[in-house]
Order: sequence, then C-alpha cells, then structure tokens
Amino acid sequence: MHPSVKRLRSDPAHRFPLPFYWVLFVAVAVSLLLVATSGFCAQALKTATFLPQWRPQAQFAGFYTAYEKGLYRKYGIDVTVLRGGPDRPAGAALAARQADFVTLFLSEAVQVRDKGVRLINIGQLMQRSGFLLVAKAGSGIAAPRDLQGRKVSLWTSFQVQPLAFFRKYGIAVKPVVQGETVNLFLRGGVDAASAMWYNEYYTILNSGLNEEDLTTFFLDRHGLNFPEDGIYVLEETFRRDRALCDAFVRASLEGWQYAFDRPEEALDIVMAYVRKANVATNRPHQRWMLARMRDLIGPKDPSVPMGVLPRQDFLTVAEELHRAGLTGGVPSYGEFYVFGPAKP
Repeated sequence: MHPSVKRLRSDPAHRFPLPFYWVLFVAVAVSLLLVATSGFCAQALKTATFLPQWRPQAQFAGFYTAYEKGLYRKYGIDVTVLRGGPDRPAGAALAARQADFVTLFLSEAVQVRDKGVRLINIGQLMQRSGFLLVAKAGSGIAAPRDLQGRKVSLWTSFQVQPLAFFRKYGIAVKPVVQGETVNLFLRGGVDAASAMWYNEYYTILNSGLNEEDLTTFFLDRHGLNFPEDGIYVLEETFRRDRALCDAFVRASLEGWQYAFDRPEEALDIVMAYVRKANVATNRPHQRWMLARMRDLIGPKDPSVPMGVLPRQDFLTVAEELHRAGLTGGVPSYGEFYVFGPAKP
C-alpha cells in the first residue's frame, strides 16, 4: 500500500473532512428549527366552534369548504364545525356559550338580541331574501289581492315577513301552520305556501310542477327584503378577541368564493357532510341550492364587498319586528352591526 494512502486512513482529520461537520451541524439546526416552528404554529392556532343554524346542506357550503380546504387554519383558527338542526337552535347555543360563531336569519337575530342576548352581526352573507310565497297558477292566484281569504301555510318562527306583505296589500288570509315539508301544499290542503327559493321551491318543482304552473311572490321584490343568513358572535367575544372574529369572517368569505368558483368540488364536500348526517336530499337539489346561494349572497351593488349588512335592510327588518310587537324597540345599527370587511 502506498504510504500516503495509509496516512489518509489513519489521520482523523482526513476521515471526517471539515465540510462534513458543517453539513451535519446545519442539518441538525434546520431539523430543530422546523420542529420548533411546527410546535409554535400549532400553539399559535386559536380554537373556535361554529354552528350553522340548520342541518348540513349547500346553504352552508362556504363554511364547509373553508374548513375542508384549510382556510380557517390559514387564518390562524382551529375551528370545530358543529352539526346544526332543529334540536340545536343556534341562538340558544350562542347564548349558552356552546358555540363561538353561529349563523342566523337577520329577523331572528334581532329578536334574540331584544331578549337580552348581546349578539352582534360581524358579516351579513345573504343580501337578498330567499323567502317567497308560492301558489298554483290554476288556483286563480295571480296577484297579491288574490290571496284574500285563502289558506296560506306559514312557518311559526318566520311569520313577520309574510304578515308584513299581507298588511302592505290589505290582505286577510287564513293562516295554517307549516311544518318542514310542503306536502300540504302539494296535496291541495292550502292555496299558498311559504318556501325558500333555494330549498322548498326546488322541492315543489321536483314534484312535477313547472315554473309556469306556479305563481310566486318573492317578498324582497315587494319592498320587504329580510336578508337571511348572517354570521353572529357574542359582543363579549368580539371585544375580547376582535382579531379572531376578523379572521373567521375573512376565512368564511374566502370559503364561499372558493365554493362559487369550484361548485362541483364544493358539492363533493357538501355531500360528504350530508351523507354523514343522513339528510334526505340529493346532489341535483344541492347543486340548485348552491347556485341560488350565489344569487342571494352576491351584493346588489358590485362595488360593495361580500358580507356587508346595508343599513336600510337592517332598518326594514327591525322596524317590521317592532311594528308586529315582537321587539321592544329598534336597536341601533351601529351597535348591532359592529364589524365586517367594509361598511356601506
């Protein structure tokens, strides 16, 4: 063996050349840094719970999408999405602090606040009301006055808007309690029924009736726009952590935009929630619902960002509730709608 080779093998400095130590040092340092950063990021996530006001369906597609696509985590929140429905009223859950964020109809939220629950609106999703009264064209109902003396089914919890419609046109109807289905209307038990454009109206069409077979009264087109879904939080939560509320709204709106841009992917997500909750629906119905949600959520003024609660819509709802004797007064717009991406 050549002497120089023997020296290389025996000399420690040549066994582990200097650059090797630097590589080892850098590798260990980077690994420790990654572990530390990962732990820091996990600790930095704020926790929050969210409760939609009804069972899983495309009405809440933007929230489900925001969760499944990691948008809440992107904005620093570890969100737990709770399952809503009639057995878990969102307003009561918020009051009992069983949820940090909920969705509610604007009319319901105003009444909940009037009862002493200090909730605030931090993002008004729906800009147009999806509420309508529907009748069969063959029944002779073509205009509001034709409802005079007719049987009309109304939801117990959402009567203010249609009652304001009847009062506006001087109509006296025979009210009938409406349940979760429109079966009574389909069987001829009432002359007109309450429906949401994105839900019950589709069910009526899917029963075999065509749009030309129906007379519809979209109440927002009669000066009674009661925009439904908004994001609500307790005032104390907002004051304690305004940044959390801001992050939740921004992530949710981003989720809705993602759902509108990629509807089939969003529907995949919705249907997974639907199947897990055993909700009786199908993909075509949910596709219709998502499309209608896009119509209702899009701001009437293109220059206004998504999520704004217009002052006039708030006043319309609050004043009608007060006129109907359902609230003790009209709350201040500035106190009720405290926060959002922008204000009109």
